[in-house]
Amino acid sequence: MRRLIVSLVLTSLVLVPAVRAQEKDKDKEKKVEMDDATKKATAKALAWLKDRQNPDGSFSDGAYAHNTAITAYAMLAFMSQGHLPNQGQYGPEVSKAARYLVASQRELDGYLVGARGGNMYCHAMATLALAELYGQGSDDTLKPVVKKAVDLIVRSQATNGGWRYEPHPTGADISVTIMQVMALRAGKNAGMHVPDTTMKKALAYINSCYRPQQGGFAYMPGSTPGFARTAAGVCVLYLTGEYNDDRLKKMREEKKPNPVDYLHRNFDSPIHFYYGHYYAAHAMHQVGGKDWEDWYGRLVKYFVTSGSQHADGSWSTTNRREVGPVYQTSIAVIVLSVPAHYLPIFQR
Repeated sequence: MRRLIVSLVLTSLVLVPAVRAQEKDKDKEKKVEMDDATKKATAKALAWLKDRQNPDGSFSDGAYAHNTAITAYAMLAFMSQGHLPNQGQYGPEVSKAARYLVASQRELDGYLVGARGGNMYCHAMATLALAELYGQGSDDTLKPVVKKAVDLIVRSQATNGGWRYEPHPTGADISVTIMQVMALRAGKNAGMHVPDTTMKKALAYINSCYRPQQGGFAYMPGSTPGFARTAAGVCVLYLTGEYNDDRLKKMREEKKPNPVDYLHRNFDSPIHFYYGHYYAAHAMHQVGGKDWEDWYGRLVKYFVTSGSQHADGSWSTTNRREVGPVYQTSIAVIVLSVPAHYLPIFQR
């Protein structure tokens, strides 16, 4: 007993100063929070989303009827505000959406696309949503579903480390690849086995899409970089620990082209605006400091104070290449809710 007490005292002497130092560093960073106007806007949006849910628990958006990806985005929107099965006002909606996703899994290989079909985008988003839910709850029935979904992603990786649209090795692009990596990361966080080689090959492919001359990420190696692709690249490389060194800081100090400054310059890029900001918000949250403070302020200005939200609580724009109002509203809620820290995958 005496040894245990002495050990605990010595440990505390080492840890307390370190913890205090970390707290001091955090105090220097201005805390970004959701203000009342943002809370009201997202509450109105969730009420609108609730009324869009189909009787079978799914969500549809235009041509994407009863789609697993659209359902996953809406489910994550509710979860980003702390709503879970048996918890929160919209717990029932989360439960119904989760049941739909579980029922959509193909028995043969674990493909999460449902009877109406889909692709690896849909599979990855559904895997991410279910893994996030399983990781936060005690519903063990989700475990085999998430495991099969994760295993399918691992089996479908191409030799160059990436993924394409079909559930088998057929090629790669950064967009589909990053969605699979996000799903794998969520699955790993929830306790699923993900081979280290799978992640290493995936990150190597993502890094091969980086264009140092412009400071952005391209759709495929050698092509032109874009806002959405760069946002996705930065987000994933932070979440997987690839940017836990001083590389970005050094590039910015030396005034070299880099992904963070690229995102700042292209905030208003109209190409895949919502998809890009889904990743960019989480990327900038990982960057932290004034970058995150300024970025979140711009998000609030666009989504809340500019009047872009419709009177019914939804967001939808016709001049941007997006899916539809369910998709856009879900993403708006998710990005505005980052300061609430409810989704484990996007926490620091």
